[in-house]
Amino acid sequence: MGFIKEFKEFAMKGNVMDMAVGVIIGGAFGKIVTSLVNDVLMPVISLATGGIDFTNLFINLSGSEKYETIQAAQEAGASVFAYGQFIQNVVDFLIVAFCIFLMLKGINKLNRKKEEPAPEPEAPKGPTQEELLAEIRDLLKQK
Repeated sequence: MGFIKEFKEFAMKGNVMDMAVGVIIGGAFGKIVTSLVNDVLMPVISLATGGIDFTNLFINLSGSEKYETIQAAQEAGASVFAYGQFIQNVVDFLIVAFCIFLMLKGINKLNRKKEEPAPEPEAPKGPTQEELLAEIRDLLKQK
């Protein structure tokens, strides 16, 4: 029974639960970014580069036969060097990294606003004007 209890304590710790939530949200965020890349950015980049589809860039390593698409080459059993897919994955990574950077920067900015600076300790107060006058009066009386 000790092993199960120990596992339950481990699984219910805050850090493990936070990590699980982070993984789930990260998966959903990954889908959003993939859609952003595939459906928004890559068509614009393809237009800017003259209609090049990065995912379809490849080199046929099996011989001199030409294939129109990477799918056609793979269906024919040709060995291909698919460098276009690598370029696509690098672009995906850079966009995900940039989005995470912006998100963390925003979170850090919000956290800084929440933290109010500690009030500065007040300088020790000297005697008031009335106290000084009373002291002077007392000194004059003594003379």
